[in-house]
Amino acid sequence: MKLSTPARVFVVAAMALLSTAAFSESDANPAVEVAFVLDTTGSMGGLIEGAKRKIWSIATAIVDSNPNADIRMGLVAYRDIGDDYVTRTFDLTTDIQDLYARLLELKAGGGGDWPESVNEALDVAVNKLQWTQSRDVKRIVFLVGDAPPHMDYAQDVKYPTTLAVAKQKGIIVNAVLAGDARDTERVWRDIAQNGNGRFIPIPQDGGHVVIIETPYDEDIIILQKQINGTVIPYGPRAFQKRTEGKTMQLSQVAAAAPAAATEMASYLNKRSRFTSEAVTGDGDLVSDVASGRQKLASVKDEELPDNLRALKPEQREAELDKQMTDRKALNEKLAALVAKRDKYVAEHREKSPPKASSFDRAVEETLRAQIKR
Repeated sequence: MKLSTPARVFVVAAMALLSTAAFSESDANPAVEVAFVLDTTGSMGGLIEGAKRKIWSIATAIVDSNPNADIRMGLVAYRDIGDDYVTRTFDLTTDIQDLYARLLELKAGGGGDWPESVNEALDVAVNKLQWTQSRDVKRIVFLVGDAPPHMDYAQDVKYPTTLAVAKQKGIIVNAVLAGDARDTERVWRDIAQNGNGRFIPIPQDGGHVVIIETPYDEDIIILQKQINGTVIPYGPRAFQKRTEGKTMQLSQVAAAAPAAATEMASYLNKRSRFTSEAVTGDGDLVSDVASGRQKLASVKDEELPDNLRALKPEQREAELDKQMTDRKALNEKLAALVAKRDKYVAEHREKSPPKASSFDRAVEETLRAQIKR
């Protein structure tokens, strides 16, 4: 059938719009969303402390597998009815530094009986976390615990029902078993199979979490501190205070756990190539302007820090340009050191492979495999 001229124009325009929409969707950054559903009862103390030290290496494993991805991580801590809490939720966020601060606050406690509120925790993770609704997203859950679920709680949504919903949402559910309890293993294997994930057995204490110190650590921390000095907090006062707190977090971590501080700096440096971030989350004017998310002229005077507000508009621009230039140069120096550190760590791991699976290595390897699916 031959189309009239107006009809042909309409069809061409419609095809162009569809092509643009398809390009926009495919051109958008992919996203990787990872949630940990973590038993925080007393028997899990060793594993929780290990997770605190290695959360940055786990985040870096995501970056290494998908460098330009938008990365969001979340946490559902769980215990049981009668404990201080049944579940405590930290929603999926790009602000990994904030999530890390929350993780540091978690302490193992409670428990004492055997089954725990696994069903409720999984339901919260699958149905109540704010998963991104898009096709180009990897959604991955790690259930980590040592005790089976209460199947006698009438109010709970049982895990088979939750896993069916997870499958519909495209959420992979892995089951990490701490210890060797046979009754837990049976359920964990069922969860992994029906969650399209992996069953991952590790020692009760999380295994030997390997902390590898390198000759580059001190210089990496120094450079990251200098990069943090280029941050310009902006927004409401409380928001600025929160951003300032993130710039101090590295020093606090370095004092307690230098290797964790180095891994944090490594993560931030690898992310900076695509986001210009010096700290995670919003609130840094330098990264927001450099990435095009914000314009200096659009920021209200009352939302600028005092030192910038005191300057004339052209001086503000000059100060912002200086900080962006300094950050770029510092990140280039840091990238060279991070590459040397990565090589050193990889060589050390090859020479001294772990005798048993550890929480961090098992999670990192699983993430790399599942992100590539």
